[in-house]
Amino acid sequence: MHPFKPSIIFHTPDALNAEGENILARFPEAHTEQIKQHNRLPDLNGIGHYKVKSDVLVLGRLKTQICRENGRSADFIAPSFANGCTGGCTYCYVDRHKSVNPITLFTNTQETLQTIDRHVHTLSWPKKPHQTDSTYYVYDMGCNSDLSVDASISPGIMQAMDFFREHPKAKGSFATKFVNTDLLNYNPKRKVRIRFSLMPSAISKLVDVRTDPIEERLQAINHFYDAGYEVHVNFSPVIVYGKTWRDDYKALFKQLDSIVKPEVKAQMKCEVIFLTHNKAQHEANLNINPKAEQILWQPEWQEGKKSKMGGDNIRYQHQLKSKMIDIFKQIHQETIPWCGIRYIF
Repeated sequence: MHPFKPSIIFHTPDALNAEGENILARFPEAHTEQIKQHNRLPDLNGIGHYKVKSDVLVLGRLKTQICRENGRSADFIAPSFANGCTGGCTYCYVDRHKSVNPITLFTNTQETLQTIDRHVHTLSWPKKPHQTDSTYYVYDMGCNSDLSVDASISPGIMQAMDFFREHPKAKGSFATKFVNTDLLNYNPKRKVRIRFSLMPSAISKLVDVRTDPIEERLQAINHFYDAGYEVHVNFSPVIVYGKTWRDDYKALFKQLDSIVKPEVKAQMKCEVIFLTHNKAQHEANLNINPKAEQILWQPEWQEGKKSKMGGDNIRYQHQLKSKMIDIFKQIHQETIPWCGIRYIF
């Protein structure tokens, strides 16, 4: 994972608490500029799509403190600790809602943790076991960002790790496309679930722009388990790109099977999400990464889907997707039956 060194930091006045000042102190050479709202930035379009992600950091305070029901990879989505990422994945649902999307860190971490604590104590206990977890209520910590990156910048992420490690009823979870080896120095006592995102390497190089290679993510799995994490994987998004996608996934599954230790296999599950793309994102990608669009935008296989936020999304046609899911399940069962599928759609 490449170090993040912003050249400019925008901040709201209420973001400069002790946590915000700590972050500023990490980047003494960066130019700082006060703004009124973290989601109302000066015009950054001239900087460039990827350069914004490398050069700009925003500090703000998260005012909307809500735990949202999930029921898939987690029981609930926690209020965000951050928004945005240094990566430039061509299908990212966070990026599609913003013309420019630098990392925004919310510096009121303690307020967010208090919200989670109040929320979990309203829930029945003991928890009824189900697919998210048999014992604890699971909160997704990084729905709108990549916490492996955020942890390299903000002390708030380790505060959140501490919170979940010690909490009697809650467990934290986050998906990542990066390998932050500094996180190996922390023992979360299996109370934090890290989910490494995987897809065939050749496709990842095309669409997972500016993220760590699939090979590095695979090699990290055993190390993170040994460091005290619960380690799962997610196959997301599954992109269908002609006849070879089946063989490529089978090769990926075989690679996973050969790398993961027996004790890690025993606790590992996966989640599978087939590609949903977006018209506006497609048009932007034609200027940024047109080769990726050759496999992401395939109207002959896809149908329209209006998102909850009103976006013009497309997904694989319903009947065709059912066949794709059956193929994926068959390859999975033949190769890594030990890795239970939490959900697939």
